Amino acid sequence: MLHIGCHLSCASGYLAMGRQAAAIGADTFQFFTRNPRGGSVKAFDAQDAAALTAFLNEHGFAPVLAHAPYTLNACAADASIREFAERTMREDLERLAHIPGAMLNFHPGSHVKQGAETGIRLIAQMLDTVLTPDIQTPVLLETMAGKGSEVGRSFEELRAVMDTAACGGRLGVCLDTCHVFDAGYDIVNALDDVLGEFDRVIGLERLRAIHINDSKNPSGSRKDRHEKIGQGHIGLDAMVRIINHPALRNLPFYLETPNEIDGYAQEIALLRSRYTE
Repeated sequence: MLHIGCHLSCASGYLAMGRQAAAIGADTFQFFTRNPRGGSVKAFDAQDAAALTAFLNEHGFAPVLAHAPYTLNACAADASIREFAERTMREDLERLAHIPGAMLNFHPGSHVKQGAETGIRLIAQMLDTVLTPDIQTPVLLETMAGKGSEVGRSFEELRAVMDTAACGGRLGVCLDTCHVFDAGYDIVNALDDVLGEFDRVIGLERLRAIHINDSKNPSGSRKDRHEKIGQGHIGLDAMVRIINHPALRNLPFYLETPNEIDGYAQEIALLRSRYTE
């Protein structure tokens, strides 16, 4: 079956997100671990986390995906920003330990004129500090569109982080359709080739989640502007091929399109109607 959900706000609590997802026909969801453009976070409620876990199990949900804030930059030139990234990820992983099966996704960061090699080394250092042996929550590197000095604009850069970090064997990948399209990977006309390249460079066994988004810009634009499903340059037909592809169809998909909850419900229903059981 198609495991699909959308991005929800955790302002009302963990269990409330699970109930909202189920109400719109989703069987998973994504949420920010804290203020996405800051760092503030509400007090942790272990009982609410336990209630969500029970709800997910009862309703047969696929793994939920926690998204680190955009302000997390593990390879910033400013040491205080790198320290914030380390502290934030450590705190978020402590919380996610209370939701078994949840995964944590993050943008690798921007090297800010230090060069990709330095950025990769700093990201690996942070991960090795945070991912202690007792951590069970999977951590995913997200594919990036390549704007500015982003690290992760190519499969090779993500692989370099994995190879540089001592904990690299424990890392997975979240593939964002808008990002890889904007980075120049032709998932519209050459999906098999792109996935073949991913497998050669990283390994498809490392692919744990898909952000399924259309793009406001053409391939190779390096812009990172998401569009509603079927209304962008990727298009509905390509999205249908993606959700039905043998290498992807059993993975969880998470919508990050520019929608309110009703729009997400419509997109979930649309993609479910085009999924081949």
